[in-house]
Amino acid sequence: MRPHPSLIRKALPLVLCATLTACSGDDALYLIEPPAPAEHLPNRLGRVELREVVLPQYATAPEVTAQEPGGALRAKTDALWADAPGAAITRVLASQISQISGATAVAEPWPLSAPPDRRLEVRVAQILAGADGLFHLTGQYFVAPVMGAGQDVARTFAITVPLANSDPATVAAAQAQALQQLAAQIAALK
Repeated sequence: MRPHPSLIRKALPLVLCATLTACSGDDALYLIEPPAPAEHLPNRLGRVELREVVLPQYATAPEVTAQEPGGALRAKTDALWADAPGAAITRVLASQISQISGATAVAEPWPLSAPPDRRLEVRVAQILAGADGLFHLTGQYFVAPVMGAGQDVARTFAITVPLANSDPATVAAAQAQALQQLAAQIAALK
């Protein structure tokens, strides 16, 4: 005996919801949420377009990753970033640079009618919760004028933030703090 079509239409959403819930498991999603900036710097960047931040391969994974005592990086399969890491880190940096300095920092593509004054590129070499109890953020950033006069700027950065443990929420908070420090360095052109 076949079920009535209206019964199928009513039951289908419930079956789909149950299936999706079973597939999702107990995964937790983590945001990168820096606190409000404590310092305010002069605007040295003007209108700046931030290219998507270049991350090492391990940092592009959706899972929160931490380094084990032997040096191996282990993804926490039940702890996921709430957004694609490259896009999220780019948005956080642009927002923090704007808040700290008053610059108009926008992630690419540039949406405004007047072109940007400068282009900013950030290349991350290391971004991880280390086995040494520190969160590490290292790499280089480059600022170049888009049109007209101005100097190219190329700087390295090496930021560490203490970690109480490798819990994903602690890692996310440390990463947010490290990105806030990087935004301050870029805003000051240090």
